[in-house]
Formats: sequence, C-alpha cells, structure tokens
Amino acid sequence: MQNDSQDISPVFRIDVTQSASEPQIETAQEQHQTTVTMLLEQLVVGQDRQNELLEEVVEQMGAAQRQRSSELHHWKEANPVLARRCRAAAEALSQVQTEFLHNLTFEVSDNYENMLDGEFVMNEFVDRYGPRLAHLNGVLQLLSQLSGKPAPAEH
Repeated sequence: MQNDSQDISPVFRIDVTQSASEPQIETAQEQHQTTVTMLLEQLVVGQDRQNELLEEVVEQMGAAQRQRSSELHHWKEANPVLARRCRAAAEALSQVQTEFLHNLTFEVSDNYENMLDGEFVMNEFVDRYGPRLAHLNGVLQLLSQLSGKPAPAEH
C-alpha cells in the first residue's frame, strides 16, 4: 500500500482545519442579534415618544376641563338666582323625563313583536320618541350643569 493521495477516496478524507463558513454563520447570527436589538431600541424610543404625546394630550384636555369648570363656577357666582332656577327646572324636567321613559317602555312592551316584524313600526317608534328623548336629555344635562348639582337620578 502506498500513501498516495490518489488511492484514498475523498469520502474518507477528514478536514481538521477550521471551516471558513463557521465565522460567517457566527457573524450572521451576531448581525441578526444586533438588528433585533436595534429594532427593539427603536420600539422603546417610539413608545417613549407616544407616552410623551399622550401626556401632552391629557394635560391639554385637563387644562380645557379646568378652564370650563372655572368659567362655570364664575357664571354660577354671577347668577345665583338663575342657577337655583336651573336646579328647580332640572328637577321638574327629571320628573317629566321619568314619565316619558315610562310611556316609552310601555310602548315597547306593547309593540315589540310588531317592531321585530315590520320596519315601518320601528321607524315610527324611533321618529316619535328618539328626537324628543335626545333633546330632553340635552336640556336636562345643560340645566344640571348650570345648577351646580349633578344630574338628577332617573326613577
């Protein structure tokens, strides 16, 4: 047997030197980790900016609410008689609203099957009660704010 390299099949040849592809794999993994780290840092920066913007929005909304509250307080001090009348009107309208809601609920109880079956009956109901209820709620809310007391509870 000769030690000729041609006699040995390349299948049995073992290369013990460091492969050139291993550092490339490590480098690719390192690059991937660096990219992921960079993206996560960018996300944190973006979230910090969002938090700052949200804090500014909350501050602006709070300032507007404080200003509105202050204006309302000054109005009540300047118009104490009218504020008391608004309170009395809100209490009276609360009773009207309660009766209106009773009528509305009876109407629904009596006609719910017709409302399910026919769009016409449902539209008539909404046309009859919807606008009045919306306007009544708006007026009650305004009177309650001007009276200085919270909105009256519905019965």
